[in-house]
Amino acid sequence: MKRTEIRELTFRLIYSTEIQKSMDDEQKDIYIEESEIKNNEEIEYINYVYNGIKENKEKIEKLISENLKEKWTIERISKIDIAILKVAIYELIYSELPYKIVINEAVELAKKYGDDSSRAFVNGVLASVVKKEKLADEE
Repeated sequence: MKRTEIRELTFRLIYSTEIQKSMDDEQKDIYIEESEIKNNEEIEYINYVYNGIKENKEKIEKLISENLKEKWTIERISKIDIAILKVAIYELIYSELPYKIVINEAVELAKKYGDDSSRAFVNGVLASVVKKEKLADEE
């Protein structure tokens, strides 16, 4: 499975946690089993991102909130867009992936799963995070 496909599965897991309003390890394990993910590398990646988002939830949500347009709140964002942003921001801050790849992958997920405005919204928030966190300087 390609990293793009694994990222999509990870996004879908994070989306389900947004809907259920909890990050339960049992839920994650059931998701991996039901998705028939057997490859250890794939399971490691999903665990890495899932656990990272769980451990850094407050910081990630703060970054989302700080990079919204004026008068927008995190509560106003669709669960799909929140899940995409959480995966992408985790990867931007805590992995060594180039920011352009992370943003591109997030925008592709937004095109596939979000509404008509999701693509531009996700791109805008992530571009703001990259700029404010000075992540572009690292490449």
